[in-house]
Order: sequence, then structure tokens, then C-alpha cells
Amino acid sequence: MDEHARLLWEEQAQKVIKNLRQRHMDGVYCRDRREALDLIIRECKPYSPISWGGSITLDEIGIREALRSGGYDLIDQGAPGLSREQQLELRRKSLHSDLYITSTNAITIDGELVNIDGFGNRVAAMIYGPNRVFVVAGMNKLVYSVDEAVSRIKNFSAPANAVRLDRKTPCRETTVCEDCRSDVRMCCHLVVTSYQSTKDRVKVFLVGESLGY
Repeated sequence: MDEHARLLWEEQAQKVIKNLRQRHMDGVYCRDRREALDLIIRECKPYSPISWGGSITLDEIGIREALRSGGYDLIDQGAPGLSREQQLELRRKSLHSDLYITSTNAITIDGELVNIDGFGNRVAAMIYGPNRVFVVAGMNKLVYSVDEAVSRIKNFSAPANAVRLDRKTPCRETTVCEDCRSDVRMCCHLVVTSYQSTKDRVKVFLVGESLGY
């Protein structure tokens, strides 16, 4: 990445982190995915069990692979060979994990996390259940308002995920949100995390790269 653009991201990240702390969330900036992976894995050590939500970002950084190979106590809903019923049960169990790791669909410059979920297990864990939540986000997820975040998710993130998952949603065909009533609709739950009643329960790792959708 161009160093001038990286410098801008670093300056923006510091504004976000300041605003996160005013909302009782912690934040840290990592220059790249390698630095993020090293820091997150170190900070995972005290927690057991650990679980996570579905995320391209986590896969791009290598977090899940590192945890699977590192001897950690995991609630792994993505383990090979699981039936759909087993996956659903592990999603429920993940709400009782000590640490839950996920990404966010968008984060505002004011420090609000904006997410739209299908099943709802990811946003449920962010809201309540796990003792700690680590949120990992590339700086490409930064927006300037909740309205901009929702538009980004519905008109970019959701269609991109529909392509990835081969979901026959209207947005996969039109590339924009149709506010559909499809049986395979992915945009079922809209959650804006504006504050944490338990201070520092949520920690956001901002990464100076373009990651995920």
C-alpha cells in the first residue's frame, strides 16, 4: 500500500480508537495482518473455550488456522465433517464461550459497530454471552455514519457474500439490495453496537489492510 494512504489510515484509526474508548470499548491499531495475528494469538492465551463467527477477515489473517493448530480449547462450528444440526448446536454453545472472535461489517469513525446477520448467532455473541469479544476489521470497513454503513453492507457486503456462498438472492443478480423476502435472505438482523455496559468487554483490532467484504 502507498505510504501516504497508510498514514491516513493510521490517523483515522486513532480517531476511531479514541471514540471506541468513550463508548466503553477498547481498540488497537495493527499495521498489517501479520502484526494483527501475532497480537491476537498472544491475547487469546488466557481464554478457554474460544469460539468465533463466520468471517473472511479471520481467514485472511489466519486466526482460525492458528488457533486450531495451537492447542487451544475451541468451540469450532467450522470443523470438517459436521452435520448441519451439529453446526447449529455449536453456534448455540459459542454463546457460552470465554472469548468470541469475529469481524464487523462496518465501523464508523465515531466508534459504532454496524452488522447485518443472517442466523443472528454472530451479533448475538457480540451483544451478550461470551465474557470477551475480539472484533477484527480491516480499515476498508471504515465509514462515516450508520446510514453509510448500512448502505455499504446491503449493496456491497451482502451481494459479495451471496456470490461467495452461491445464494440465489435477488441481490446476487442485481448486485444491490432488493429488500427481498427470499427464503435464503441473508440480511435478517441489523445491530448497531453503540456502547458497552461492561467496560472493555469488546476489543476492536483495526488492521491497516483491506480485508473481507
